[in-house]
Amino acid sequence: MDKELLLQLKEVLEKERSLVEQELSSFAKKDTKLPGDWDTQHPRVPEGNEEEAADEVEEYESNISVEQELELKLKEVTSALDRIAKGTYGTCEKCGEPIQKERLLAIPSARTCERCMSIIS
Repeated sequence: MDKELLLQLKEVLEKERSLVEQELSSFAKKDTKLPGDWDTQHPRVPEGNEEEAADEVEEYESNISVEQELELKLKEVTSALDRIAKGTYGTCEKCGEPIQKERLLAIPSARTCERCMSIIS
């Protein structure tokens, strides 16, 4: 793979990782016992009424769903950065062929080429 393209994609992935971690940290904390895991914090409304308590529970449930999506995204980005470090980035995990440049530019964390992705779908 072209070194310039690899550096460009690495920069995109690092920026994406930072943004995902920033978004996660707005409502969750890193789990120190489980790498890559975040724990949604229950919002605390000072002694409120039942309506405020219900809103608090609804917000918490919504954040858990968002947390799961962001954790998955973070895992994919971190995995791609690990593949760059190992020198295996840009190679399809299914067939071993190079992943198309256009696919990597569109989805920098892609693990498979277009052909293998269509087989999986």
